Amino acid sequence: MQKFITTLLTCFILTLTFGQTERKVSTYLLAHFNKTIYDRTLGNNPWGVGLGLQTFLNNKTKFKPTIELTGDIYIEDDKLLRLTPDGKAIDGINGIINVFAGSSFHTTENIYLYFLLEPSFINNKTLLGIKPSFGFYFTKNKRWTSKISYINIFNREPTSKEDFGSIGLSVGLKLF
Repeated sequence: MQKFITTLLTCFILTLTFGQTERKVSTYLLAHFNKTIYDRTLGNNPWGVGLGLQTFLNNKTKFKPTIELTGDIYIEDDKLLRLTPDGKAIDGINGIINVFAGSSFHTTENIYLYFLLEPSFINNKTLLGIKPSFGFYFTKNKRWTSKISYINIFNREPTSKEDFGSIGLSVGLKLF
């Protein structure tokens, strides 16, 4: 009888041990602040705030596929009209929606770097952008994360072919 109980207890413990695997996906809800560093209409959109979702596909390597969806709103505006050389109005940025995809490199248990490519949707136009970032986790259980990002959106203003660039600071809470 003791042999049966020991075998049953060992099977139960091993089942629980193998059942404690890491989730395939880690998703974070992000709140972020963006400071515009260059744009043709910099005075119309000097800073913005937004929300986003960041997902890491967990695997056994240090490189993890990463997807990020963000939305930003630019509230402050100096109310000045900017014109192209031929007299057409240049629209400021009211909001940006980004769909990023790329890879993250987890250098240590609590620090990661990533580089993402993305389409950005600004004023009903689809533009290409890049987003390299440096992130870290506050705790070992990776419940909270923060990151500093650089965003460059190419050819934001088509007449001058000038880009849009910003620096962002984000804080995220793990959803699952």
